[in-house]
Amino acid sequence: MIIILMGVTGSGKTTLGRLLAERLGWTFYDGDDYHPPENIKKMSADIPLTDEDRFEWLHVLVGLIRSAIDERRSAVLACSALKQRYRAILNIDPRQVQFVYLKGSAELIHSRVQQRSDHYMKAGMVESQFAALEEPENVLTVDIRQSPADCVKVILEACHLEPPEKS
Repeated sequence: MIIILMGVTGSGKTTLGRLLAERLGWTFYDGDDYHPPENIKKMSADIPLTDEDRFEWLHVLVGLIRSAIDERRSAVLACSALKQRYRAILNIDPRQVQFVYLKGSAELIHSRVQQRSDHYMKAGMVESQFAALEEPENVLTVDIRQSPADCVKVILEACHLEPPEKS
């Protein structure tokens, strides 16, 4: 199974992705690590990415998903996947790819992003992220006002996943 945690910047994709992958003993991929330098430069300058900017990046992520599926490895991928067409590109096997939408208000997201100092996506990008967001239908939606631990618990329960027993 591949779980794609999606949502706008500041929704907790990386935090929850690391926690979830660690809890399950799965591989974690942070989509932000795979952006080409040109994309990072644009976002660092508060310039929203275009669809064209995102396509190369999305296809790199498809490669990660395909490799995990081919190697029969489960993984968690943190990826904004803001538009339906991006999710369609990433959803290479609907039987094995599960999207989880991390949903929060613009006010909550803005306050979270303002508190970050170690990320190229600054508060100025929040508005453009919400403008680009096409909220998904028929996917697990997690209210990010909950604690990270509670969000992970919701995902585990909804996806019927059991963490491996610790020895």
